[in-house]
Amino acid sequence: MPMAFTDALPVLKKITAAGFDAYFVGGCVRDYLLDRDINDVDIATSATPLEVKDLFSHTVDVGIEHGTIMVLRNGKGFEVTTFRHESSYSDFRRPDEVQFVRHLEDDLKRRDFTINAMAMDSDYKLTDLFGGQHDLKKRLIRTVGKAEERFYEDALRMLRGARFASQLSFELEDSTLQAMKKCSSLLQHVAIERKRIEMDKLLTGINWLRGISYLSQTGISEQLPRFSVTDQQINRMKAINLDALTIQQRWAAIILLMEISNSLAFLKQWRHSAKRMQQVEQLIKLYWERTKSMWNPVMLYETGIQSAIEAEKLYAAICHVPDNEQLLLDMWDLLVIKNRSELQVNGNDLLQWSNRQGGPWVGELLTEIEQMIITGQLDNNSTEIKKWVNRWSQK
Repeated sequence: MPMAFTDALPVLKKITAAGFDAYFVGGCVRDYLLDRDINDVDIATSATPLEVKDLFSHTVDVGIEHGTIMVLRNGKGFEVTTFRHESSYSDFRRPDEVQFVRHLEDDLKRRDFTINAMAMDSDYKLTDLFGGQHDLKKRLIRTVGKAEERFYEDALRMLRGARFASQLSFELEDSTLQAMKKCSSLLQHVAIERKRIEMDKLLTGINWLRGISYLSQTGISEQLPRFSVTDQQINRMKAINLDALTIQQRWAAIILLMEISNSLAFLKQWRHSAKRMQQVEQLIKLYWERTKSMWNPVMLYETGIQSAIEAEKLYAAICHVPDNEQLLLDMWDLLVIKNRSELQVNGNDLLQWSNRQGGPWVGELLTEIEQMIITGQLDNNSTEIKKWVNRWSQK
C-alpha cells in the first residue's frame, strides 16, 4: 500500500477500535485506484470532533466548526472530519449550516463528483455508492446526484470539474456538462482567490487544453477575469507543449497566447501574489526581447542564468523551436563575472577616483564598467578599472 495510507492507518484503526466508523475518503481513494501519487489522505468518521479529540493526545482544531480536527502523529498531521450533512447554500459558496451525522452514506452523497465520493476502510475494502469505479473506468467526471443541485450548493464545483478534466485527462459526462452551461453564471459569487487556486491546478494538468476548452464551451470563461478565450486562441494553444513549464511560465504563456494587452492589470485581477506577478512580468518582457534577438553575454548577465533559461523555455514552447538551454549554460560559464559583487570596484571607489559628488551617474558608470568587462574590453582588475575611470573623468 502507498506510504500515505500506511502512515495514517494507526489513526484510522484507533478510531474504529473505539467503536466509531472511519474511512479514507475522497481524492486519496480516487488516486489510489488510478495508481497516481498520493500526497495527503483524508479520513472521515462517525465520531464527532470532540470525540476525536478525546481519542488523541495531540490535535489541532483546523476547522472544528466544519468537523475537521488534525491529528498529529510521528511528526505528521492527518485531517479527520466528522460525517456531515450540509443545509442550503444561500451564497452558492458555503453551507448555511453543517450538521454532523453518523452514517457514511449521508456524508458521501454531499460530495461533488462520483470519483471523489468513494471510501475505503482499514482493510482497504471499498465503499462505492454512486458509481465512482465505473466512471473511473470510463474516464468520466459526473456529479453525485443532480448536477444542478451540486453546482447551486457550491458554484466552484464547475471550475473543479474542468480542473479534474485537465489533471486526469477525463471527459465531462453529458448531463454534468449541460448543467455547467446552465449554471456557469453562479461563479460570479465565488471569490477570485478560490478561482485562481483551481486555475493553477488546471493549467498544470496533463490535459490543460481540455480544461480550457471546457471553460469556453460551458461559459465559465466569461465568469473569470478577462478570460474570454476564443476558438482561434484555443486552436493556437493546441500546437503548444507546456509540459516542461512552471506555473509562472504557464500563466505567461496564457497571457501571450490570449494576446492580453495589459498583463499586469490581468494578473492583479486574478489576485496573484506580488512575487508571482513580478516573475510573470519578467518572463513576458524577456520573451519579447528574445523574439528580437538571440542571447548575448550582456543580456544573459543582466538577466541571470535561471531567469534566462525559464524565458528561453517559454520562447521555445510558443515558437515551436528547440530551446537553447545548453548554449546559455556554456555562455554563463564563460562570463568573467556573474554579478556586481564580483566587480573589483564599487561606488565609493568611483567617488574617490573621480572627485565628484554622488548621483545617478555612479550606478550608470558601474553598469558601463560591467558591460565592458563582460564583453572583454576591460579587465576586472581595480588598477585597470581605475585607469579607465581616470580617462573617463577627463572627458
